[in-house]
Amino acid sequence: MSLPAAFHDIAKRVNNWGRWGEDDEIGTLNLIDDEVVTGAVATVRSGLRVPLALPLRQGGVQTGVIPGRIDPLHTMVQINQELFGPGTVATSDDTVTMGLQAATHWDALTHASHSGRLYNGRPANTVTPHEGARFSGIEKAPPVVSRGVLLDVAGAKGLDRLPGDHAVTPEDLDEAAEYGGVTVRGGDIVLVRTGQIRLLLGGDRHGYGYPSPGLSVRTPEWFHARDVAAVANDTLTFEIFPPEIEDLWLPVHALHLVEMGMPQGQNWNLEKLSTACAQARRYAFLLSAMPEPFVGATGTPVAPVAVL
Repeated sequence: MSLPAAFHDIAKRVNNWGRWGEDDEIGTLNLIDDEVVTGAVATVRSGLRVPLALPLRQGGVQTGVIPGRIDPLHTMVQINQELFGPGTVATSDDTVTMGLQAATHWDALTHASHSGRLYNGRPANTVTPHEGARFSGIEKAPPVVSRGVLLDVAGAKGLDRLPGDHAVTPEDLDEAAEYGGVTVRGGDIVLVRTGQIRLLLGGDRHGYGYPSPGLSVRTPEWFHARDVAAVANDTLTFEIFPPEIEDLWLPVHALHLVEMGMPQGQNWNLEKLSTACAQARRYAFLLSAMPEPFVGATGTPVAPVAVL
């Protein structure tokens, strides 16, 4: 089934192909320049550091619905081994096997394709079994340090958590920006809180994934108009799931990653940040969220930190 005309109409309005040159591989991360970073540093007042990542462990976010995307399998490969003989210093080592998008993560621009194309018009078949992503792999991302803005959509509505069938609209984003007293500007990384992760934190792994509130297909134009560098939220699927338009699966992924070249993050724990921002009465901060540079990867775990 081909994508509907309405999708292609939005795609044309948000398309960034060629904006930073035909060879560009990082998309909207180009918007994080030195001026943006120095402005982000200026938001720091108290030095309070708020971690936003989920623990990497078995029994985490993944339930087996997505084949191959497994929770971390942690194995010790040596324990207190005296490598240089008895009485010498002993070391312990471990290894891990996991899906790179298993927990708190960034999606690389190559994580999604549509109509046979990736970001900047590259063929989808440039993602290969052995090399992974030949272009726009996650290792191409520059240091992701910028001004972060929390848009607490749930909080703005006086809710701990949005209903599972709530599609976050541009009007919701405006309401949350007003609630937080912030104006989203070019180069910002926007964090959208729905409160959905409260289910996961409370032990309901299956309820966390489905049904889930998330971004509406109408929101990419909102982010595009404001030159947002990246967006992350506190859900498994990022966009509303099941989809708001019947049989149109993952359209926001396609619009963000393929058309805009804008990275997106999922499974970010924004609960402590929501509390900290409310207490400080400010919703902008320095955000450090550097992807792990797995060569050719279409996503990566990340341990973001907000500094207020």
